[in-house]
This record gives sequence, structure tokens and C-alpha cells, in this order.
Amino acid sequence: MENNFVTIDGRKIPLNGEKNLLEIIRKAGIDLPTFCYHSELSVYGACRLCLVELEGRGIISACSTKPEPGMKLKTTTQEIREIRKITLELLLANGEHHCPTCVKSGNCKLQDIARRHGVEKIRFKRMNQDIPLDDSTHSLLRDPNKCILCGDCVRACSEIQSIGAIDFAFRGSHAAVLPAFGKKLEMVECIDCGQCARVCPTGAITPKSEINDVWKAISDPTKTVIAQIAPAVRVAIGEMFNMAPGVDSTGQIVAALKIIGFDKIFDTSFAADLTIVEEASELLHRIENGGKLPQFTSCCPGWVKFAEQYFPDLLPNLSSCRSPQQMFGSLAKETLTKELKKDRKDLVIVSIMPCTAKKFEARRPEFSKDGVQDVDFVLTTQELGQMIDQAGILFNNLEPESLDMPFGFKTGAGVIFGNSGGVMEAALRFVYEKLSGQKLEQVDFHDVRGMEGLREVNLNIAGKDISVAVVHGLKNARAVAEKVKNGQCTYDFIEVMSCPNGCIGGAGQPVTFDMSVKAKRTAGLYSADKNLQIHKSQDNPFVVEAYNTTLESAGSHKAHELLHTSYSSRRRVSDVDIQLLNGSEKDKLQISVCVGTSCYLKGSQDLLHKMIDHIDENNLQEKVDIKATFCLEQCDRGPSVTINGNTLEKCTLAKACQVMNEELAKK
Repeated sequence: MENNFVTIDGRKIPLNGEKNLLEIIRKAGIDLPTFCYHSELSVYGACRLCLVELEGRGIISACSTKPEPGMKLKTTTQEIREIRKITLELLLANGEHHCPTCVKSGNCKLQDIARRHGVEKIRFKRMNQDIPLDDSTHSLLRDPNKCILCGDCVRACSEIQSIGAIDFAFRGSHAAVLPAFGKKLEMVECIDCGQCARVCPTGAITPKSEINDVWKAISDPTKTVIAQIAPAVRVAIGEMFNMAPGVDSTGQIVAALKIIGFDKIFDTSFAADLTIVEEASELLHRIENGGKLPQFTSCCPGWVKFAEQYFPDLLPNLSSCRSPQQMFGSLAKETLTKELKKDRKDLVIVSIMPCTAKKFEARRPEFSKDGVQDVDFVLTTQELGQMIDQAGILFNNLEPESLDMPFGFKTGAGVIFGNSGGVMEAALRFVYEKLSGQKLEQVDFHDVRGMEGLREVNLNIAGKDISVAVVHGLKNARAVAEKVKNGQCTYDFIEVMSCPNGCIGGAGQPVTFDMSVKAKRTAGLYSADKNLQIHKSQDNPFVVEAYNTTLESAGSHKAHELLHTSYSSRRRVSDVDIQLLNGSEKDKLQISVCVGTSCYLKGSQDLLHKMIDHIDENNLQEKVDIKATFCLEQCDRGPSVTINGNTLEKCTLAKACQVMNEELAKK
């Protein structure tokens, strides 16, 4: 169409399927300010910064207005600039925004937009009182005083991860973003993925820093401090020093860590190679011996915690393999303590990860021995960049240095773990050779690569059909898990990553709101694979040596001791009971019905309503107190009901009424 364009500040910009005016304005090279707009989230229109003047309609928000041919709009009138400036001043007044002491300083949208709009002083007085910080989790720090109510975190948690651990509460001047029931994050369904922190435009939710603990360990002469670098870190850290996304900075990272004071620097990709040998061997064993299929990957701690909370019935389907981070910690403390003649407590393992959930994972009780964790501290990519800055190191000027051996040697298969689809491709490189008995020359499996949230591939290897799926984002993972649970799919192997596009999109990575950056990081890892001489985990000579000297063989007793684990169903909302009938006298019969997610899906809410009806119909209100609780920790055996301290599993109305009547008769 000849008239298929929009006029923006006097320039005609052609329409090409843009969803809203904001997109076409940005296509025109104008960075219209906004807090609450993310192309991967639903349109919310809360911040009112992306205002434009549309001829014939007045001032409107660009993010929520669909473009129409012939529209004429202005983006920077004097009136609009004043409105934006007042909005920014109000936001700055309505919270604690001390930029020099904020961890988000330099990467804060509020700070950046205020600077761009010439906000030099705030004409409004702050009215709100300080709210306590929520530092309950190992992974995230929530500072409500810096929240601007944009809703980005709420929508990310709900729309990307399908969890909804945080949401809006109250109204008007009391409006706030809170975890359920006003609890702390540790006590609700948060899986520590940090996607809320990734999209937060201020310092209201940030990765919880362990920098001071690491500096303290480095300064302790009795400690030997060892770093492991995750694959996705190397193609992102440079962004913090104005390097292009996707540039492999491994050599500069090693050089910086040595200057900082680390004694040894190794590569988590070595442990990723180890993971493939164990995980792919486990898959083949399940296929050949009628084991539980499909097998899910267990590399991502956010996904593992999600499965523990929402799909306890599928936990036998998870690989028993530890993540590469935890395999490295376990093997390093097993071997290097002997080699260096150090106690476990004096060998400090510091992981450098793109992920906030790794902080939680490192402190799981199953990943410790003799009271000492296998991994002592976890730094995000952001924290590494901050430490480099604190040390005054000019990162861009560093001469690359080499990783230490033996755990610094890796194959391309270990490096591509950082991408969605990378674990699957690395596993297929192993499985092909084991099933066919032939050397795999063409190692690329392009069908499992891509940006789609779910990718399904059917392969025929040596006459055997193998069906696999790659999924990222827990909303997509939930849909796949439901199909598996209901017997609606026949996959053999499923890779799950919590973060969009895998670890390269982790919440610990440098802050970016440019969607193309993820693609560049991904390309950087595939390029790193190509630049290495070995592309299959089973060909890593130092992995082979580890089996010969320590691990014996894949799946051996020693390998299981050091490299495998087990998981169990997990409490979701702690310490919450909802009183449903009046009265709380001590002589009343106490009944609790679990309405947590797993029991809810098994019909507990319907059971609760029927029990209340039974109590009403039989005039038992003065004899019975009934409550809804959010976890009886019997998730795989629900619905669960507790009567007078006794828990009934797989409870029915008839069974509950029978026990209730028996207990009442005793009274």
C-alpha cells in the first residue's frame, strides 16, 4: 500500500507488522523511554513514559497503541518532556534511590532516563518510610524501597516462568509488590531463577552478592582459592567493559582472576564434559533396560527446584547427575585436597556463573561432606565484573592467559552447554557413537539449535528411533511436563533450561534490554566450539584420566558417590494456615487440608469444600476447626488431610469423614 506508513516527527516510517507504536518509533531510531515494556512480556502501560502526541487524539502511550496507516505523531514536544520529567521526579521521590551506593548504578534504567531528561533536582518530598530488605534467599536481594511498581518482575515470574511468586498487593499509595501473604522470598514458591532481577529496571531486585566473602577468602593465607568459569560467562563478561556481545574473553578472565589473587583457575566446561559421559550413559542404560523415560536433564537448579515443587511425580525421570558446577566442586575437593595436602575447609571453590539459582544450589545440604559444601561461593558474571573494577584492572588491556590443568581442558561439547540445546547436542554426540559403534565426523546437530521455546526432534541412530525435546522458560517446561505426566508424548530425552535461551540469558549476566544480545552470545559459544580441536566430551583426555585415576567408570559406585544425587518433593509456601470456620478452642478437633499446588491438582480444594459442607450439614461447627494449609510435605501422595495430628494420604471424603467421626466419638 502506498500509504502504509506512519509519520514520526516529520519522517515517514513504513509499517511492517509492528505490534505497537513503540516498536515502529524504535525502528525509526528513536529510543523512547519506558520502564514497563519488554517485547518478551505482555503490554502493561504502567510507567507512562512512552508518551507521544498523536494528531487528532492527543497524548497517548506508545506501547499500548496499535499503529495505523497515516498516523502522525510527535515524540518530544515540550508538554511531553515536562510530563516525563515530573513522572521521573515523583518516582525518585517515592523511594530510596542513592545511586552511588546502589549495586545497579550504571545499569539502572531510572538513573539513565533521569539523566537523559535533565532531572537535576527533585521538587517533591519523600513520604514513605523505609521498608526492611528481604535477604532471605541465597540468590536474590529484594529492596522494596527501590521499587517503582512497573510490574516487570511480576509479569516475568508469571508469564515466563508460570510461577507467580510475587504480585501486586494493596491499593493506592499503599500499593506494593510482595511475595505471597507478605512472606519473604525464601518462604514462597520462588525457584531462585532471578528472571525478576533480570527485567527489574532499578535495584529493587538484584542478585545477592558474595563478593566480600570471596575477597575475605582470597586474603586468608590459610586458604587455597580456586575458580571455575561457566561456559556462558566467557561470551558476556566483555559487555561490562564495552566489548561486543559474544566475544570469547576466557583468556582475559583468567588473567584478571590471577591478578585478583585466585590460586587456580579451571573451566566448568570440563565438568560439563564429565556430565555428558554420566548423563548420556544413564540415558542409554534407561533405554536399553526399560528405565524411566523420558529422562530430563538436571543441569539447571531452577528447573530442578521447579520439578520438586510442582512435579514430584516426575522426579524419578530426572537424571541423577549433579550439575556441572556441583560435579566440579565434588571432584575438585576429592582430588585437589590430596594433591595440595589441604583440608576440605581450606580449599575454597568459587564458581563464576551466569545464574542466580546456582547460589541456592551450592548450599543444598546434599552437596556437602563433613559439614563443608562442595562449592563454597558463587559469583555471577556481574559480580566478577564488579570485582575486576574494584581491583582497578583494565580488562580490555589484559594479555590473555591460559587456564590451569587438568580441569581447565574442555571440548566444544562442554562449551555449548551455555546455550539452550547445547546439553542435548553434546549428549547426542556421545549417544551416536555409543549406539552406532562408529566415529562421528559431522558433530553438528542443527535441529536442536534455535531460539524457539520448544524444539522437538526425531532421530534415527543406528536403526534406533530417538525422540528428544529442548525447552527453555519454565512456562514452556510446565506444558511439556504436564504432557509427560499425562502420557501425551513419547520423548526419550528432554533438556530443560529455566532461563530464556539457556544460561546465556541467565539473571547473573550483564544487564541488557536488547534481544539481539542473546543471539550474539549464543553465536559466540558455537564459535568457541568450532575453534577447539575436540568437539565430543568422550574424547576429553583429562576426563578419561579422571575415570582411570578416581572415578573408575561411568555409573560406577565411586562415580555415583561424587557425581550423582537424588531429589525429593519440596514445601512451597511455609507456615501459612487459613482459618475457614470460626472458633479455636483447644477442645475442638483440629483438621488441616493441604491446598498446595500438588494436592490442589489432585482435588484437595474440592475435598475441602465437601468437608466444610459436611461439617455445616451436621452442625459440627462448635466441635471442629478446619484450616487450609499450604504444605503437609506429602506432595506425591495427596490430597493430604491431617486430623488430630494424623495425616491421611490420598484422602477421600468418605475416609476423612470416617476418621473425623471416630475422633469426635473419642472426645
